[in-house]
Amino acid sequence: MALVVLLVWGTDQVTKLLAVDRLVEGEPVPVVDGVLDLYLLYNPGAAFSLGTGATPLLTAFAVVVVVGVAVVARRLGSRAWALTLGVLMGGALGNLTDRLLREPGPLHGHVVDFLRLPRWPVFNVADIAVVTAAVLVVLLTLRGVGVDGSREGRDGTTGTPDTDGAPDVADARDARDARDGDAAPTEGHDDEGGPRRG
Repeated sequence: MALVVLLVWGTDQVTKLLAVDRLVEGEPVPVVDGVLDLYLLYNPGAAFSLGTGATPLLTAFAVVVVVGVAVVARRLGSRAWALTLGVLMGGALGNLTDRLLREPGPLHGHVVDFLRLPRWPVFNVADIAVVTAAVLVVLLTLRGVGVDGSREGRDGTTGTPDTDGAPDVADARDARDARDGDAAPTEGHDDEGGPRRG
Protein backbone atom coordinates (compact mmCIF):
# COMPACT_ATOMS: atom_id res chain seq x y z
CA MET A 1 0.00 0.00 0.00
CA ALA A 2 2.83 2.40 0.85
CA LEU A 3 4.22 2.06 -2.68
CA VAL A 4 0.83 2.94 -4.19
CA VAL A 5 0.53 5.97 -1.90
CA LEU A 6 3.97 7.17 -2.90
CA LEU A 7 3.31 6.61 -6.61
CA VAL A 8 -0.01 8.50 -6.61
CA TRP A 9 1.22 11.33 -4.39
CA GLY A 10 4.46 11.69 -6.37
CA THR A 11 2.68 11.75 -9.72
CA ASP A 12 0.26 14.38 -8.44
CA GLN A 13 2.98 16.62 -7.08
CA VAL A 14 5.25 16.34 -10.13
CA THR A 15 2.43 17.14 -12.55
CA LYS A 16 1.42 20.14 -10.42
CA LEU A 17 4.99 21.44 -10.38
CA LEU A 18 5.13 21.11 -14.17
CA ALA A 19 1.76 22.85 -14.54
CA VAL A 20 2.83 25.79 -12.36
CA ASP A 21 6.17 26.03 -14.19
CA ARG A 22 4.92 25.68 -17.78
CA LEU A 23 1.39 27.09 -17.80
CA VAL A 24 0.03 30.62 -17.43
CA GLU A 25 -2.98 30.93 -15.14
CA GLY A 26 -6.20 31.30 -17.12
CA GLU A 27 -4.65 30.61 -20.54
CA PRO A 28 -5.80 27.26 -21.98
CA VAL A 29 -3.44 24.94 -23.86
CA PRO A 30 -5.36 22.45 -26.03
CA VAL A 31 -4.17 18.85 -25.77
CA VAL A 32 -7.00 17.12 -27.64
CA ASP A 33 -9.00 19.77 -29.49
CA GLY A 34 -12.46 20.13 -27.96
CA VAL A 35 -11.85 17.32 -25.46
CA LEU A 36 -8.97 18.14 -23.11
CA ASP A 37 -7.20 21.40 -22.24
CA LEU A 38 -4.43 22.23 -19.82
CA TYR A 39 -5.83 25.15 -17.84
CA LEU A 40 -4.04 26.34 -14.73
CA LEU A 41 -5.97 27.68 -11.78
CA TYR A 42 -5.58 27.79 -8.02
CA ASN A 43 -8.62 26.39 -6.25
CA PRO A 44 -9.33 27.41 -2.62
CA GLY A 45 -12.35 25.09 -2.44
CA ALA A 46 -13.29 21.51 -3.07
CA ALA A 47 -14.42 19.82 -6.27
CA PHE A 48 -16.93 21.76 -8.38
CA SER A 49 -15.68 24.95 -6.62
CA LEU A 50 -17.65 24.08 -3.50
CA GLY A 51 -16.58 25.55 -0.17
CA THR A 52 -14.28 28.24 -1.57
CA GLY A 53 -14.60 30.15 1.70
CA ALA A 54 -13.93 27.14 3.93
CA THR A 55 -10.38 26.19 3.01
CA PRO A 56 -9.26 25.47 6.63
CA LEU A 57 -12.29 23.22 7.09
CA LEU A 58 -11.43 21.34 3.89
CA THR A 59 -7.85 20.99 5.13
CA ALA A 60 -9.09 19.52 8.41
CA PHE A 61 -11.36 17.13 6.51
CA ALA A 62 -8.43 15.96 4.37
CA VAL A 63 -6.42 15.28 7.54
CA VAL A 64 -9.32 13.23 8.94
CA VAL A 65 -9.49 11.20 5.71
CA VAL A 66 -5.76 10.46 5.78
CA VAL A 67 -5.81 9.46 9.46
CA GLY A 68 -8.95 7.37 8.93
CA VAL A 69 -7.39 5.48 6.04
CA ALA A 70 -4.24 4.86 8.10
CA VAL A 71 -6.33 3.40 10.94
CA VAL A 72 -8.37 1.17 8.61
CA ALA A 73 -5.20 0.04 6.84
CA ARG A 74 -4.02 -1.64 10.06
CA ARG A 75 -6.62 -4.37 9.40
CA LEU A 76 -5.63 -4.89 5.76
CA GLY A 77 -5.76 -8.47 4.50
CA SER A 78 -6.78 -7.88 0.90
CA ARG A 79 -4.62 -6.76 -2.02
CA ALA A 80 -7.63 -5.12 -3.65
CA TRP A 81 -8.30 -3.03 -0.54
CA ALA A 82 -4.58 -2.23 -0.22
CA LEU A 83 -4.63 -0.85 -3.76
CA THR A 84 -7.87 1.06 -3.16
CA LEU A 85 -6.81 2.62 0.13
CA GLY A 86 -3.38 3.41 -1.30
CA VAL A 87 -4.95 5.31 -4.20
CA LEU A 88 -7.31 7.14 -1.82
CA MET A 89 -4.56 8.15 0.60
CA GLY A 90 -2.23 9.20 -2.21
CA GLY A 91 -4.93 11.46 -3.67
CA ALA A 92 -5.92 12.91 -0.30
CA LEU A 93 -2.28 13.60 0.57
CA GLY A 94 -1.74 15.26 -2.82
CA ASN A 95 -4.36 17.94 -2.25
CA LEU A 96 -3.53 18.16 1.47
CA THR A 97 0.06 18.99 0.56
CA ASP A 98 -1.20 21.94 -1.49
CA ARG A 99 -3.41 23.18 1.33
CA LEU A 100 -0.53 23.05 3.81
CA LEU A 101 2.34 24.35 1.67
CA ARG A 102 0.98 26.62 -1.05
CA GLU A 103 -0.09 30.26 -0.99
CA PRO A 104 -1.62 32.07 0.77
CA GLY A 105 -0.37 29.96 3.69
CA PRO A 106 -0.70 26.84 5.83
CA LEU A 107 -4.27 25.49 6.12
CA HIS A 108 -5.39 28.11 3.55
CA GLY A 109 -3.33 26.90 0.58
CA HIS A 110 -4.97 26.78 -2.84
CA VAL A 111 -4.96 23.47 -4.74
CA VAL A 112 -3.37 23.46 -8.20
CA ASP A 113 -5.83 22.27 -10.86
CA PHE A 114 -4.84 22.05 -14.51
CA LEU A 115 -6.92 19.45 -16.39
CA ARG A 116 -10.11 20.64 -18.07
CA LEU A 117 -12.78 18.69 -19.94
CA PRO A 118 -15.79 20.23 -21.71
CA ARG A 119 -18.52 21.26 -19.25
CA TRP A 120 -16.56 19.85 -16.30
CA PRO A 121 -14.69 21.57 -13.43
CA VAL A 122 -10.91 21.81 -13.71
CA PHE A 123 -9.22 19.02 -11.76
CA ASN A 124 -5.88 17.31 -11.10
CA VAL A 125 -4.31 13.86 -10.65
CA ALA A 126 -5.23 13.75 -6.94
CA ASP A 127 -8.89 14.31 -7.82
CA ILE A 128 -8.74 11.42 -10.33
CA ALA A 129 -7.25 9.19 -7.63
CA VAL A 130 -9.91 10.05 -5.05
CA VAL A 131 -12.77 9.44 -7.49
CA THR A 132 -11.20 6.16 -8.68
CA ALA A 133 -10.81 4.99 -5.07
CA ALA A 134 -14.44 5.85 -4.32
CA VAL A 135 -15.59 3.69 -7.25
CA LEU A 136 -13.36 0.82 -6.09
CA VAL A 137 -14.72 1.06 -2.54
CA VAL A 138 -18.26 0.68 -3.87
CA LEU A 139 -17.31 -2.28 -6.07
CA LEU A 140 -15.48 -4.11 -3.26
CA THR A 141 -18.34 -3.49 -0.86
CA LEU A 142 -20.89 -4.79 -3.37
CA ARG A 143 -18.76 -7.93 -3.83
CA GLY A 144 -18.74 -8.49 -0.09
CA VAL A 145 -14.96 -8.20 0.23
CA GLY A 146 -13.90 -7.04 3.70
CA VAL A 147 -10.85 -4.92 4.42
CA ASP A 148 -9.37 -7.88 6.30
CA GLY A 149 -9.82 -10.08 3.22
CA SER A 150 -12.91 -11.92 4.48
CA ARG A 151 -15.75 -12.36 2.05
CA GLU A 152 -19.45 -12.38 2.63
CA GLY A 153 -21.31 -14.88 0.44
CA ARG A 154 -24.71 -14.38 -1.13
CA ASP A 155 -26.27 -16.32 1.74
CA GLY A 156 -24.68 -13.98 4.29
CA THR A 157 -21.91 -16.37 5.34
CA THR A 158 -18.45 -14.95 5.89
CA GLY A 159 -15.47 -16.74 4.36
CA THR A 160 -11.86 -16.85 5.42
CA PRO A 161 -9.48 -13.97 4.72
CA ASP A 162 -7.93 -13.97 1.28
CA THR A 163 -5.23 -11.71 -0.09
CA ASP A 164 -6.49 -11.31 -3.63
CA GLY A 165 -9.95 -9.97 -2.83
CA ALA A 166 -11.59 -12.48 -5.16
CA PRO A 167 -14.60 -14.46 -3.98
CA ASP A 168 -13.78 -18.00 -2.88
CA VAL A 169 -16.60 -20.21 -4.10
CA ALA A 170 -15.24 -23.27 -2.31
CA ASP A 171 -15.31 -21.52 1.08
CA ALA A 172 -18.88 -20.34 0.56
CA ARG A 173 -19.96 -23.84 -0.55
CA ASP A 174 -18.25 -25.47 2.44
CA ALA A 175 -19.94 -23.06 4.83
CA ARG A 176 -23.33 -23.73 3.21
CA ASP A 177 -22.82 -27.51 3.28
CA ALA A 178 -21.80 -27.40 6.93
CA ARG A 179 -24.87 -25.37 7.82
CA ASP A 180 -27.21 -27.62 5.83
CA GLY A 181 -25.63 -30.72 7.34
CA ASP A 182 -26.35 -29.48 10.86
CA ALA A 183 -29.92 -28.57 10.04
CA ALA A 184 -30.88 -31.68 8.09
CA PRO A 185 -29.16 -34.92 9.25
CA THR A 186 -29.01 -37.67 6.66
CA GLU A 187 -30.94 -40.87 7.08
CA GLY A 188 -29.70 -44.30 5.95
CA HIS A 189 -29.94 -47.99 6.83
CA ASP A 190 -27.78 -50.17 9.05
CA ASP A 191 -26.43 -53.56 8.10
CA GLU A 192 -29.61 -55.27 9.28
CA GLY A 193 -31.86 -53.16 7.06
CA GLY A 194 -33.16 -50.93 9.85
CA PRO A 195 -33.21 -47.16 9.66
CA ARG A 196 -30.00 -45.38 10.71
CA ARG A 197 -29.71 -41.66 11.32
CA GLY A 198 -26.56 -39.84 10.36
